[in-house]
Amino acid sequence: MGPALARAGAGGRGARGARRAGAGAGTGAAPGADAPGAWLEARFGAVEARTCVGSSGWSSAYRYEAGGRRFFVKTSRQGGAEAMFRGEALGLEAMAAAAGGPRVPEVFHSGAAGSGDADGAFIVMEHLEFASGGVDQEELGRRLARMHLAEPSTPEAAAGRFGFPVDNTIGGTPQPNGWMDSWADFFWERRLSYQLQLAGDKTLSRLGEGLRERFFDSFFEGVDIRPCILHGDLWSGNVAAAGPGEPAVFDPASYFGHSEAEFGMSWCAGFSGAFWGAYRELVPQADGFDERADLYRLYHYLNHYNLFGGGYYGQCESILRRYAQ
Repeated sequence: MGPALARAGAGGRGARGARRAGAGAGTGAAPGADAPGAWLEARFGAVEARTCVGSSGWSSAYRYEAGGRRFFVKTSRQGGAEAMFRGEALGLEAMAAAAGGPRVPEVFHSGAAGSGDADGAFIVMEHLEFASGGVDQEELGRRLARMHLAEPSTPEAAAGRFGFPVDNTIGGTPQPNGWMDSWADFFWERRLSYQLQLAGDKTLSRLGEGLRERFFDSFFEGVDIRPCILHGDLWSGNVAAAGPGEPAVFDPASYFGHSEAEFGMSWCAGFSGAFWGAYRELVPQADGFDERADLYRLYHYLNHYNLFGGGYYGQCESILRRYAQ
C-alpha cells in the first residue's frame, strides 16, 4: 500500500485484497492510543489534525498534520503488520537510493504500535501532493531506466546476488526474498514455484514442472542479467505525478532482480510509446525479451489467482501450456 490510498480513498495493496491473507478483517482506527500521533509529536511537534483518507482489508491510512507539516501514515492490527511495513519501508529506501530514479516518498518510521501483537504497527511517510493530470510517460520511462541502471545499495546485490534483505509482500501474498546467486534459480524457487505451491492446483503444478524441466533455463542463457532494484508491483495504481514532470512511485514489493521482471504488471500499467522510447534509450531491449515477458507476467497472474481466484486461472494455464509441452 502507499499514497495511492490518499489519492483514491482506497487502493494499492489493501484494495486488491487477499483470498489467502484474510481480506475483510476490520482494522478500525489507529492502533494503540494513537501511537503514530505520539511518535510524530515527540519528533515534529504537536499534532494539529488527523484525517482518515482510506482503508482496506488489512490497513487504514491517515493524513496527519504535525509541526506545520503533513505526513502519510498507515496502521494495521493484522498479523505480520510490523514485518510488512518494514518491507515496504526498506523497499522505498532502496528505490530512493537509486540516483536519478522516480520520486519516492521519504520514510520516517515503521514499527510496532505497542508492546503486544494486538497493538498492531504503523508506518510514517512523507505526504506527497499529487498533481492533476496524468504522469509524464517519457520522464517515467527515463527515470525508471536510471533506477534500474543504478548501483545496488546493498552489498549482496552489488556482489551479483538476487533477493532482498527481508521478505516482503506482493499484494496480500508473502514474497520470499532469500539471496541466491542465480537469477534463474531465484525466479523459479522464490517466485514461480512458491506461487504454484500456494495455488495447490495439480494441473498448474504439473505444467510448472514441465516448464522447469524442459525450457526454463534456456530463457536466460546468453543474457546479461545484473541485480537492480525493482519496484516489484508496478501498475498504474502505484504511479502518480508528484509535480510537473516528476513521476512518483510507491507501494512497492521491492527486491533486487532482473530489470525485465519490472514489467510483469505491464498489462495494467498503461505504459505508452513515449515511456518505452525513453526507457529503451538507456536500457536496450535484449534478445528473447518477449518470451521472458510471458514468464514475468505469469508470476503476477499466479499471484492474482492466489489473491482473487477465478478469472486469472486461464492466463496462468495458457502461459504454462505454451512453454511446458
